[in-house]
Amino acid sequence: QVQLVESGGGLVQAGGSLRLSCAASGRTYSNFNMGWFRQAPGKERDFVSSISWNGGNIDYADSVKGRFTISRDNAKNTMYLQMNSLKPEDTAVYYCAAGSISSRSKGLYRYWGQGTQVTVSS
Repeated sequence: QVQLVESGGGLVQAGGSLRLSCAASGRTYSNFNMGWFRQAPGKERDFVSSISWNGGNIDYADSVKGRFTISRDNAKNTMYLQMNSLKPEDTAVYYCAAGSISSRSKGLYRYWGQGTQVTVSS
């Protein structure tokens, strides 16, 4: 079992930045591939970014490429999402997830956090 807790969300103006964190506990965190997803009201939970267990493979959704940066620190059992140049359309609940495969498919992630709200005002 892996427990995931997101933090760092909040309210920011368009063009601003936020850094999300995902702290993991339980089974060996460094064995898992990790991902960030987001869900806006009334919409599907969408892929944002993923990072492999050793950080060697990183993927971004086209909508965030060049603005968001994913990283992880296995010594601290923590994953990060640095979000710059935020836009109102980035407003959503952001979830971190852990799984055995680094993927854009949310169905392949076994463990999920409770989410953290990000609101970008125009």
